[in-house]
Amino acid sequence: MVGWLRPRRTAAAVVALTAVAVAAVIVVAWAAAYSRGSEPAARPEASRGATPNSGEQSTVASAPVDSPPRATLPGGRTRVFGDGAFLVAFYGTARSGALGVLGEDPPGRMHRRLVAAARPFARAGTAADRPVQEVYELIVTVADAHPGKDGDYNHDIARREVRRYIEAAERRGALLLLDIQPGRASFPAVAKRWAWALAHPLVGLALDPEWRMGRHEVPGRVIGSVRAREVNRTSRWLSDLVGEHQLPEKLFVLHQFKTSMVTGIGRVADRPGLALVQHVDGFGSPGQKVDTYRAVARPHRFTMGFKLFYDEDVPRMSAREVRRLRPTVRFVSFQ
Repeated sequence: MVGWLRPRRTAAAVVALTAVAVAAVIVVAWAAAYSRGSEPAARPEASRGATPNSGEQSTVASAPVDSPPRATLPGGRTRVFGDGAFLVAFYGTARSGALGVLGEDPPGRMHRRLVAAARPFARAGTAADRPVQEVYELIVTVADAHPGKDGDYNHDIARREVRRYIEAAERRGALLLLDIQPGRASFPAVAKRWAWALAHPLVGLALDPEWRMGRHEVPGRVIGSVRAREVNRTSRWLSDLVGEHQLPEKLFVLHQFKTSMVTGIGRVADRPGLALVQHVDGFGSPGQKVDTYRAVARPHRFTMGFKLFYDEDVPRMSAREVRRLRPTVRFVSFQ
């Protein structure tokens, strides 16, 4: 099987073959970590915190010339909204339509419905607003009305369901957005449970403060809230993950439909490697939705998002109406 490795190979050929072998080892190692549902191991220099002037030899400097290229987003982009991309998502959880449209169908059929829902936004935009990027916003931690065994009023969906949507996103050129409803737990604590999935290049994170409860609050009885400090702790951790694994830019979405849901929103930090989105998701008539949007929107700090409800919005706003909103919307989701 190795008879083609002849002794008379040149030095350059040996270097090239060594680079291919190293690349194969890296790919196999990441695949093994992903199949176990664990976070890929950090690079040695990242775990040591070494720098070129620290006295330790840099492993980056000695990397082979033909090392694997950095991962990209669909279409070869490295930035979520690069090339004028406009995002359209289906929202919900796996195998259930109770929380949104995403789980009403298996991923393949759901994607076809999503493409059809996204098409009017492409037609309503300009050449500068394309391509339209499909997104699966999957609720992976669901708030509960009961404390559960951990007393934190939430539960995680099965990892195999998340893997199913990751694989669907890979096949169909979509992004996957993990939505977390933490109950009485903190956003950073819950987000870290999904580190293994967030290490994937196509996977981003959404925080839903409506379901962030205080010490004595119960999901469904009150509308929750979060402080900017907690949002910033979460985004710092996610930004570090992007740098550690040399990932393309990730979606980082903050849901909101009342000003009280995010305390100190002006202090929410912009982070390297994250596309920060404020997603306004109130429902009602077009007039009510526009009033909520204008009251909550902070376009100088965020890229703006907007939610459309199949059942609760009467009548539901058209793609053209959403495109005409000011401040400009760049991310629409359907629930």
